[in-house]
Amino acid sequence: MLAEAGLPEGLLHVLPGGADVGEALVAHPGVPCISFTGSTAAGRVIGAAAAPLLKKVHLELGGNNALLVLPDADLDDAASAGAFGSFLHQGQICMTTGRHLVPADKAEEYVAKLAEKATAIKVGDPEDPANALGPVIDARQRDRIHDLVVRTVERGAALAAGGSYEGLFYRPTVLADVPKDAPAFCEEIFGPVAPVTTYETVEEAIEIINSSEYGLSVGILTTDAFGAIELAERIESGAVHINDQTVDDEAVAPFGGVKASGTGGRFGGSASLDTFSEVQWVTAQTSIERYPF
Repeated sequence: MLAEAGLPEGLLHVLPGGADVGEALVAHPGVPCISFTGSTAAGRVIGAAAAPLLKKVHLELGGNNALLVLPDADLDDAASAGAFGSFLHQGQICMTTGRHLVPADKAEEYVAKLAEKATAIKVGDPEDPANALGPVIDARQRDRIHDLVVRTVERGAALAAGGSYEGLFYRPTVLADVPKDAPAFCEEIFGPVAPVTTYETVEEAIEIINSSEYGLSVGILTTDAFGAIELAERIESGAVHINDQTVDDEAVAPFGGVKASGTGGRFGGSASLDTFSEVQWVTAQTSIERYPF
């Protein structure tokens, strides 16, 4: 499609391979800029390897994105948004909703609604349009997801839905009363799991959001959109979506994270010009400037 669109031959190269291919690109002196999308651990290795070369590096890394349900939010709408944010593409998106923060007095109702949606979702062959979710990427990742769920339940969380699998098909899972130091709350799951944790005050909720090492995307659900804008200014995140879940991307919008979710430039729209090009300052005069030397 790019060739048909007129892209010059040889400009784009696709090199399938493992870490050896990435390592070669980072080390090659003819590659002036590296843009990497992947895990935070791999991003740290790339950043360290590129530093001695003084090479431009842009890292778009992991996330553990919070969906903040404010006390005035409609819980039916909130549960629908939360289910989409946590279960879309089996949760295998860097922007996936990884933490649901709900007022303590609304949590039981929210969990019930979210669990009902999770239970109703059909999982199976993605070529069948009746199935909303397909498989996770491989057995290693499935086992990691399940381990996080099991260890979180052992830490005191309640399994409200899911928590089981057949082959690579992991059921949409809802965890209630998740402790703030539990594995499923602290780590990026990259699977169809919705951990729900409660808060007493909005101040506490903001502290919980900012306590994560990640800062990629946050959603705020409320009837007071203007009030949420003020909250967004206090949230450490590359993106904040008011009255939407956390999975939100636009080709024209600058995208990227802060803290362990990324570093460098932003991707999308005019921001890409700064990210993938160099600024050159040129001055010109009609005659040579004269100096007192």
